[in-house]
Amino acid sequence: MNGLNLPADEFAEKAVQRRRAAEAARRDRIFNPRRRVIGLDVDALGQQVELKKLQRGADKQRDKAYDDLRKRYDEILLQRDSEENEKRAALQAGLAQHWAACQRADDPRDADLKCDQKGALNLTLPEDQLGPASMQIFQGEGAGEEQMRREQIKQTERDLRAQMDDNERKHMREKHRETLASRELANRDLRWTEQAALEDECRRAARMALDNYNRALAADQAAELKERRRKEERDNLAETWHVLTSDMMTECTGWAEDGGGGGGVLPDRWKGLSAEQLRSILRERDEQRLDGERRREAARRQEAMWDLQQLKLSREAEEAASTAAALRRERRIQTDQANVHLTREQQAHQEYLNKKLYTNKPSKDYFHQFNSSTR
Repeated sequence: MNGLNLPADEFAEKAVQRRRAAEAARRDRIFNPRRRVIGLDVDALGQQVELKKLQRGADKQRDKAYDDLRKRYDEILLQRDSEENEKRAALQAGLAQHWAACQRADDPRDADLKCDQKGALNLTLPEDQLGPASMQIFQGEGAGEEQMRREQIKQTERDLRAQMDDNERKHMREKHRETLASRELANRDLRWTEQAALEDECRRAARMALDNYNRALAADQAAELKERRRKEERDNLAETWHVLTSDMMTECTGWAEDGGGGGGVLPDRWKGLSAEQLRSILRERDEQRLDGERRREAARRQEAMWDLQQLKLSREAEEAASTAAALRRERRIQTDQANVHLTREQQAHQEYLNKKLYTNKPSKDYFHQFNSSTR
């Protein structure tokens, strides 16, 4: 049994390790401030780049393997074609040799009929002593055979010539088709070359126009910057001259008063406070200091009253809590007593059921009598 439980335990352990690793990775993602704030997973991007590189390398290897396989198949096909041609040549040579050795024209018995009496049998017996089975030439046979053979040869030549003409026409059609395809490719390449030249010319013209526009814009900006600097210089000279020739450089204090009747001063002409103004400011500062002390004293008295009130409330809360705790203890005691009483009653009732009421327990035969038939 332990041997059978080992795989399940290993699977459970692997599942626990996998969940722990996932939890650790999730904790790293959540508690990494860079990923949480910026939202950029550098590791995932790096993995994607590596996967892309691996995929490109696998594609290159697959294409290279396909090219090698194609070349190998081409070599195998060429080798098979050469072997088949060699086998055909050897078979044709063997067949010609067999014909020359075993199927010569003067070997059959009727060679004298077809080959002008060449290789005919040398019959030593007279013709009147030969039977019907020894007859080789009958009357009417061989008439027009030479003409028929010539017609067959001519028909064969015509068929061969027709096949050669058909092959020549096919070859011409293929050559014409290849010529048209090459012309179409040449025209397409020419159109692409012209289109590329036109695109280059358009890009060159657009670049020249952009350069002219940028030069004009740079010239306008330079002129505008020069005019701005000239204006700033004029303004600075005017401001300097105004400061040198104005009343600001004088030591007169009366000219700093506001002439509008408001009782104020002109900030750009004011030279400082007088003695009376300083004394009034000091008096106001002393009044503000005394007022601040009075407010702080009132705040301290208010805080003392709040502290007394909080102390009173805390004492009342402690008394209420102690009273509630005493009530809870009393209720708990009563509940424990009631539970003890109920426990005793339940035990007595259970003892009554077990020892007095349920004394006649059913046997197995009682239960076996049910469901003993299909009804």
